[in-house]
Amino acid sequence: MENFSPISASIGGAMIGLAAVWLMASVGRIAGISGILGGMIQKNDNKAWRLSFFIGLIIGPQFMAAIDPRILTIEFPVEGPFLIIGAILVGIGTQLGNGCTSGHGICGNALSSRRSILATITFMTTGIVTVLLTKVIGGV
Repeated sequence: MENFSPISASIGGAMIGLAAVWLMASVGRIAGISGILGGMIQKNDNKAWRLSFFIGLIIGPQFMAAIDPRILTIEFPVEGPFLIIGAILVGIGTQLGNGCTSGHGICGNALSSRRSILATITFMTTGIVTVLLTKVIGGV
């Protein structure tokens, strides 16, 4: 936790909350990234807001990196096949859980959705167990 900063974490959390509230107020939709991206690919509804949200996800970090280049420094503890397998499993999990961490963990919990609370408990527990197993078995 050498890079933990409560100030930047609080600002980031507030910005995510503001974006979720803004999307709900303006479009009436929950800010679940998997649903937004899936809707861009599959549905025939108005895709302009989905595309705007997705572009914001790409441009936002680029803007912040122009201010402080260290922001986009990302380190992955695994490489190659494990990274690909992990990404595939996350995609399968979002389909099985009818949403992702942002949809359930931020918006669904704020709405006191039982399904979202259960999903959040499930993915947090699975994440913790996965990290522990990776450290014990893989020595990462």
